[in-house]
Amino acid sequence: MNAQELLQEISEYCRQTGLAESTFGRRAVNDGKLASRLRHGGRITTETLDRIRGFMATNRNVVARPAIIPRALDRGFESTVAPAAAPRPAPSIMPVPMPAGNSGLSQDGNGGTDPQRNFRFFDNRQKYLLFVNTCSEKWVVAHRVSMELANIHPRPPALRLFDAGVGDGTVLLRTMRAMHDRFPHTPFYIVGKEISLEDVRLATQKMSDRFTEHPATVLVLTNLAYADAPWLHVKSLSAASSMVWHEVALTGTSAHQFEQQITDLVPFLNENWKAGVSPKTGNPVYERPVVLVIYRDDHKFLLDPIIPRPGGAVANYDLVIASQPYRARASLDFKAKRVIAPLARALGPGGRLIAIHSHGNDPGHEVVQRVWPGDNPFLHDRHQIMKAVKHELGPAGRDLNFNAYADNRSLFRYDMHTLPSEITQESSIGTSTLFAAWNAAIYVSQVEDHRVAEAAADGRYLEATAEVLQKHGGLWFIDESYVISRRRE
Repeated sequence: MNAQELLQEISEYCRQTGLAESTFGRRAVNDGKLASRLRHGGRITTETLDRIRGFMATNRNVVARPAIIPRALDRGFESTVAPAAAPRPAPSIMPVPMPAGNSGLSQDGNGGTDPQRNFRFFDNRQKYLLFVNTCSEKWVVAHRVSMELANIHPRPPALRLFDAGVGDGTVLLRTMRAMHDRFPHTPFYIVGKEISLEDVRLATQKMSDRFTEHPATVLVLTNLAYADAPWLHVKSLSAASSMVWHEVALTGTSAHQFEQQITDLVPFLNENWKAGVSPKTGNPVYERPVVLVIYRDDHKFLLDPIIPRPGGAVANYDLVIASQPYRARASLDFKAKRVIAPLARALGPGGRLIAIHSHGNDPGHEVVQRVWPGDNPFLHDRHQIMKAVKHELGPAGRDLNFNAYADNRSLFRYDMHTLPSEITQESSIGTSTLFAAWNAAIYVSQVEDHRVAEAAADGRYLEATAEVLQKHGGLWFIDESYVISRRRE
């Protein structure tokens, strides 16, 4: 039996009995999110499967019906898994050893919960958007990236930038402002990778002002994997045959006119920017590769050498932004081989790749450790990652410089926004502030949802959060950065 077949039986049972899926999960295996986890790539043991089938058989026999295929959900988080052109096979249910008391989710080889399957970096949109809007990370990262502009020397016909995870577009937007300030008359060729439909909507809505202030801009958005996105080219012939290449020449001269035309792209995005779940990894993958090219029609003649064509795009980037491009708990091999090495290969002469990830050892991490003592998701520092990247590149990395820098340059801090008088020893902390702080802490540490639910059940998380906030007079986090640069010709 595979997951689709089991989900079909559960759905049929729930329809005939009138139970909600969450109620069924709680009654059958004490897991209200059972159906949701199965639908998003989770696996269960044979013991759990027996409990599910036993519950249905004991309470009422179910007549089999034709399989019902759940709708593919858009999931806003990064993926480096190559897609398959054919329809996705259903994820299989595999028996995996499991400690007593576990709800039945898959485990990794060490007996702990598999972070690649059971943490979805942007799975909960409210969690993501709350973090983005209550913490200053996007602003601070953009400032750190803009410092690299002093070290690049773009060559005709354009300054070339690649953003390895556009997200909601805040970092890219602020970087483009800094680029215009430093290079006001240089054409820009900007490529952004993002698999999330909602993030692409948010990012494109921010760009109308950029086309107004800097009209010589070609903006490209794609959902391709890291190994393909810088070149706007997929290696798989089957995937290439299904690629959607859409070019938009904006007419008019005002930000209002550009915004209207960008908003008109929403139906196109809804139709084509779809993601499914890989049965192999549980990560999101695109259903079809998409490249969206946007520029101003009145600058098309000037931008003609820059506008990419199918099969003819080149990389050679002057600046690559890799802000939080991988999960902290991912393996070192995954980070080096599947993410950073391909981006380093895309650098042009004199180009610079700035990578940024969470560092830990901050009040946010302290909150998590008070609830889960000893938990440390920040497995690899910049030195380990660059060493692994250098090994992965081999001879191809001989003309690259790996710049770890000292801590006072590499590490930087960002804060959660609070009112100056909101957190003191004398005052009580508002509930909304506590929830925002807790959300930021578990988001940065990438804590799996089932562990969050367990902590929330007894309320100890709010006490731990309040204690840390009062101890430090606020909440902040530390990010770590490093730079890989290619020597100039």
